[in-house]
Amino acid sequence: MSRGRGAVVAWGACAVVLAAWLALVEVFWLPLRIGGVLVPVSVAAAVVGNVLLVRAALRLSGSAAVAALPAVTWLVVVIGAMVRRPEGDLLLGAGGALGGVTLVFLLLGVLAGALAAGSAMGAPRRPVTPAGRAPTGRRTGGAR
Repeated sequence: MSRGRGAVVAWGACAVVLAAWLALVEVFWLPLRIGGVLVPVSVAAAVVGNVLLVRAALRLSGSAAVAALPAVTWLVVVIGAMVRRPEGDLLLGAGGALGGVTLVFLLLGVLAGALAAGSAMGAPRRPVTPAGRAPTGRRTGGAR
């Protein structure tokens, strides 16, 4: 099924908005503690979120360029969180255990996004029927 340019742009915009929102939530979850113990929920969310968003963007838009947008958006938001504001606020960047979790968050989030985007770039393009299944290539309905 061929997708029009407008649909591809719309899916790209959805992918960017969702990836930016997810990256912000993950950044704010980084210092999450339960009972004084640091819980690295952001690390798992970054890995799973980046892989799923890239795959969903590829499936829904049919465009490898749109599929790369969630990973790039995630990286831009996270790097923006590392910049100190004029007021002195800093979202990412700390010492101790939080610094270690932040480093793992960055490394695994970027790695997951890059691998998913690279996989999307090299994925063969198969046409999708309106029912959501790839055509089988056979015109006969019987078994052989």
